[in-house]
Amino acid sequence: MNFDLTDERQMLQDGLRRFLRDKYTPDLLKQIADSEIGTSQDVWNGLAEMGVIGALFTEEQGGFGGAGFDLALVAEEMGRVGATDPLIDTGILGGGLIAALGNDDQQAMLEEIIAGTRQLALAHAEPGSRYDLSRVSTTALGGKLSGRKAVVINGGAADTLIVSARTAGGVADQDGISLYLVAADAPGLTRRSYPLTGGGHAAEVTLDDTPGTLLGDEGQSYAALATAYARATCAISAEAVGLMEAIRILTVDYLKTRKQFGQPIGKFQALQHRMADVLIEIEQARSAVINLAGHLEAESAVRDVHVAATKTLIGQVARLVAEESIQMHGGIGMTEEYGLAHLAKRLVMVDHRFGDTLYHMDRFIALAVA
Repeated sequence: MNFDLTDERQMLQDGLRRFLRDKYTPDLLKQIADSEIGTSQDVWNGLAEMGVIGALFTEEQGGFGGAGFDLALVAEEMGRVGATDPLIDTGILGGGLIAALGNDDQQAMLEEIIAGTRQLALAHAEPGSRYDLSRVSTTALGGKLSGRKAVVINGGAADTLIVSARTAGGVADQDGISLYLVAADAPGLTRRSYPLTGGGHAAEVTLDDTPGTLLGDEGQSYAALATAYARATCAISAEAVGLMEAIRILTVDYLKTRKQFGQPIGKFQALQHRMADVLIEIEQARSAVINLAGHLEAESAVRDVHVAATKTLIGQVARLVAEESIQMHGGIGMTEEYGLAHLAKRLVMVDHRFGDTLYHMDRFIALAVA
């Protein structure tokens, strides 16, 4: 496998890294944390202007990328600064589902999404559904939706929500799940937004006879949801690698400058060994993400094995990197004003999105022996 970036991807990486490094200052992170939506409109506009959202879509969909390696590249750079912008929610989940299932009128939304003028949120998880993709109790009758959705990332700021609802079958059946486009100001729609640990906002969503427009064929949306979640899991795993790399650099710098007994504490062999272990684990996590990015287009049975294996490893390494870095920083590791605190919290929270370590370990075992 060739690990070198193409010229186009190298240019995108260089430009995006410079843009994010300049924009994501400590002051901006504080402004974002204090804001009502948990993101910066200025940064979002800049990402759209650079074409970063377009990198998540194929040329046929109006973008210039769309492959697993494009998603991983963008997400890793976002992770390096602890960015909270809803690229996964608007571009990969919402935009990906519209690109896969939308009719001609709905596909026209992709232009607004890529231009950054329309944000999306996928309202799929429900109270008690845990990570089970097929568990949907929200109902749709005559195009009117009723039910509750939980932890809808970017749900409070999105212009349009994509809501899953059951039009047939039992509550845990894969068949019978439909998707609907719901406007943010639709009657009967209630959104309660709140901040998340590690940055960004989510919303609890309630639907009471809320009108929606069917996206794709009725009752046949499970496969598209599984594909969107696989691509999003690859992206958040790459974001975790970016977070790990940023934390590693901060920690090494600290070990080189913090002195005890007249010398930098990085001179002590015990700490050198711990940092070497951290570096090896990060490289393993990076290799797993590269491997997953190369298998996103494989048949679902093969793809899902790699998704489960990668997310399991990412969760394990994320915990190690966060704990080791905080311990080696001593008391300042959790100081809110120091950059490590935000990065470490965001890295730990990666494990709770799209399935945690235990869930994906069990899933990997089940898929591997099937």
